[in-house]
Amino acid sequence: MATYLTVLASASLTNCCLAFTRSTILAAARRASAAPPPFTSITIPRSATTQPRNQRWTNTKRKPFALSSTETPTNDEITESSSSSAATTTEDDDEALANLQSPFLQTMRDRGFLFQCTNLSELDALLNDAASKNESISAYLGFDATADSLHVGSLLQIMILRHLQQCGHRPIVLVGGGTSKVGDPTGKDESRILLTDEVIKKNTDGISKAFQKFLTFGDSNPNDAIMVNNDDWLSGLKYLQFLRDYGTHFTINRMLSFESVKQRLSREAPFSFLEFNYMILQAYDFLELNRRHNAKLQLGGSDQWGNMISGVELGRRVDGVQLYALTAPLITTSDGKKMGKTAGGAVWLNADKLSEYDYWQFWRNTSDDDVIRFLKLFTELPLEEIEKMEGWTGAEINKAKIVLADEATALLHGRECLAAIHDTIDTMFKGGKGGYASTEGLNRVFVSEDDIISENGVKIIDMFVRLGLASSKKEARRLVQGGGARLGDDKISDENAILTKDDFGNNKEVTLRAGKKRAGVVELK
Repeated sequence: MATYLTVLASASLTNCCLAFTRSTILAAARRASAAPPPFTSITIPRSATTQPRNQRWTNTKRKPFALSSTETPTNDEITESSSSSAATTTEDDDEALANLQSPFLQTMRDRGFLFQCTNLSELDALLNDAASKNESISAYLGFDATADSLHVGSLLQIMILRHLQQCGHRPIVLVGGGTSKVGDPTGKDESRILLTDEVIKKNTDGISKAFQKFLTFGDSNPNDAIMVNNDDWLSGLKYLQFLRDYGTHFTINRMLSFESVKQRLSREAPFSFLEFNYMILQAYDFLELNRRHNAKLQLGGSDQWGNMISGVELGRRVDGVQLYALTAPLITTSDGKKMGKTAGGAVWLNADKLSEYDYWQFWRNTSDDDVIRFLKLFTELPLEEIEKMEGWTGAEINKAKIVLADEATALLHGRECLAAIHDTIDTMFKGGKGGYASTEGLNRVFVSEDDIISENGVKIIDMFVRLGLASSKKEARRLVQGGGARLGDDKISDENAILTKDDFGNNKEVTLRAGKKRAGVVELK
């Protein structure tokens, strides 16, 4: 009987938990949105950045959205597709945007980086006052170590840090060695795979390479960048003490209103307690960085807005400090696709994962509708030069794409690599310069003669995958079946074909082509 009652009680508890999940989550979220935040925030519509620069902040027909100080940001208001009914527009907000004085915020506004900001006028005064005294304000941006290289989707955030440093302020690159042990649930339908300490260390070393290309690190100048790892303080926390000191400053009601949480619960997808703690740890990072490095501003994508606001509030409640948060819009292409992915996979920033040539081709293949926007975001060309290209069409817009590809590639890999890339394009794809086609700018893999003459040989479809010309063997086979795969100038018709010594002839390399513009080299060791 006792066993039966225990089972019955357990079943009742389970049903109650399910009922809570399905019937009270949204009600709790609505109650959370009634609490006023201790700051004002402003949200900029993406359409505002498409206006001519001299009219953008004075045209009353296109006012930015603002959230009044009596409202908590709702989930609709923290997305790029906010509607005019989602927030209140005020003349003060319009005036604040038009009259920004700090060079950093002016750059963020004019080039299309500025999407949301807390206490914009106060932040502008803080940055401008520091500049007038030849002082710097420290701002940070976090990057979790989920892969051994960042991809082009992270480039927007890196460019923000670069502009910050060029305006005389200090960038803090926060590598999430600690938060990577938990996993950011934002935008995910399921839990991330837990990474081992060894993998996180390898990934941390890998993603650190990209920052060296864009930022100046050191300790001799006020605006020299620094790189820190949140594992230094998160892994040593004592759980009960942490809960007592900081847990009281977070309400479950508010946390349930965050978009990352609501999306998972609405799909009835499992949401672990481990992931639920991520937002608390991110907020604590801001507090710790303020204490250690006097960080006043957190930068990030608009999908992190809720977590960033929690950090601003935690600093005020615990240490009584005024902190700020500023987000950039989530970048998608004109056809609605997420930035940073191609048919061949992710567009990596590390050269050992994606060649300079393939990186250049990614930007060259930008759609007509995205060229001007990407020139503003991902290059340092003066806005006056970019605006001259806004009316370009036809062959001229292709020239703008080459400018975009050149400038973006030069920032990451150095301008010296452009000559080899253009030489490869001219000789391989345009028939220029005559004679031997240069392959210097192409990605390449190496095989040995022993591999070639072995029993299984070297399958050509495997080489397409290794070169990044196909994301999988299945895609490589489709490429062969569709007639888009070539060995040199010869079409590959057999998806099971292998490389032979005869394919190399008297040369040490062969060229594999995928379509008209993508190619790679297989070289004999």
